[in-house]
Amino acid sequence: MKSSLDQNTLTLFLEGRIDSANSAQTEQEIFDLIRQNPGCTPAFDARDLAYISSAGLRVLMKVRRQAGSPVPVYNVSPEVYEILEVTGFTDLLDVHKRLRSVSVEGCERIGQGGNGSVYRLDEDTIVKVYKPWMQLKDIQRERDFARTAFVNGIPSVIAYDVVQVQDCLGVVFEMLKSDTLGHAMAKNPEKLEEYVDKYVALAKQLHSTHVPEGSFTPIQDVMNARVEKLDPWCSREEIDLLHTIVDSIPRADTVTHNDLHPGNIMIQDGELVLIDMPELTMGPPVCDMTSIYRDMIAAPATSSSQSVESSVGMPKELIVKTGNMFFQKYTGIGETAQLQEYYKKLGLLFAFNVVMIPGAGSERAMIMADDIMNRLLRGVVVPNQDAIRHLYRVL
Repeated sequence: MKSSLDQNTLTLFLEGRIDSANSAQTEQEIFDLIRQNPGCTPAFDARDLAYISSAGLRVLMKVRRQAGSPVPVYNVSPEVYEILEVTGFTDLLDVHKRLRSVSVEGCERIGQGGNGSVYRLDEDTIVKVYKPWMQLKDIQRERDFARTAFVNGIPSVIAYDVVQVQDCLGVVFEMLKSDTLGHAMAKNPEKLEEYVDKYVALAKQLHSTHVPEGSFTPIQDVMNARVEKLDPWCSREEIDLLHTIVDSIPRADTVTHNDLHPGNIMIQDGELVLIDMPELTMGPPVCDMTSIYRDMIAAPATSSSQSVESSVGMPKELIVKTGNMFFQKYTGIGETAQLQEYYKKLGLLFAFNVVMIPGAGSERAMIMADDIMNRLLRGVVVPNQDAIRHLYRVL
């Protein structure tokens, strides 16, 4: 039996027919592979499974009992899905139908970001094609977050299904017949203040939208998960310290986008609509202020600002001008000196966030991890830990 191991997930590939003639052999192969990979979570890929009888279903049931929770079964054909549904196995297993295939050959690419590219499929739909290493569960989470945001009245793009695009996965969204806010700002500089006013209004609407518990992951849970992955570069004492800072962030039932720059906002019939929502969380507005400072003030000032220009959709001079105008209007701070003091405070929170980037799994960040830990964790965060806790409470 074919299998693959990705992080802690052991995927077993089911093929052909599984019935009374070969169910015993199939069971033996499955459990041999599970024993050879102790501690791993089993999952099945059924893209090449044509039929499964009751004998085969009992094998899956044994795996489910040993796992203690519903086992994922991906790429299930309509024929096999019907068998699983009729027998009640869709309630016992985590069953996912085979994804429909979409081709982007000849399609216009209308956007590109860190996780993938966006293509225009037709007059009504676009597809966001993710990088090959993006996992299905993370892509489904973005689709689900978009739906949850829309249902809770947050201006956001309508999400459809997860699809297969050659060797990559994608999500189909409604086609917004307009440009990104960043491109609109670059093309219409005379309307910059009008656009910034709408940008501020969208941020304030997002930060005042209260959602039920469980709608999105609390920001503290996301950050603590990243902290735990810093073990290769940090001592246990440093990791525990980072946890205490994260836990000091006030709990909130409002929404933060965590990547709220003009390249992730579209204009639809004169109104702003959020796109690119894999990092939506429940948290205080200061978390978004920190990410906006990162993209609109700090990143353009670096020598390698080309990537942020591509993501935001504007030259760096316009990004900084827009960022300054945004913060002035959002905070009500008019004096340049006071605004710079505010930036120093956000810069401290930004430094704390950068420390956790290697824990997010970024290849570039992991290469730079030693420098990040020595320069920021031990040189900035640790000496200013009390100030960071205080800023999360008051900003």
